[in-house]
Amino acid sequence: MKNQDDFKTRLKIAKNKFQKTALNEDEKGSFMGNAFKLGTELVAAVGVGTIIGFILDNWFDTKPWLIIIFFFLGAIAGILNVIRSAKRMQKND
Repeated sequence: MKNQDDFKTRLKIAKNKFQKTALNEDEKGSFMGNAFKLGTELVAAVGVGTIIGFILDNWFDTKPWLIIIFFFLGAIAGILNVIRSAKRMQKND
């Protein structure tokens, strides 16, 4: 009888430890997903701005001015998107 009670106690302790580590791994995955999302938003905004500038430069024959202008506009838009997303994530937590 004592052996069985001891086994049940050890089993409960092991289950509790497993559940705690599973929660920590989920939080870690969520953090990595959010970090990847923020980085992707920034890079995408800069890339789109630069491509728009390149297309307009070819169209208006004003190389390299519109590329430079739209690069900086894309960077500013990307930073603002990252700030908005970070605030939204912080509010949800």
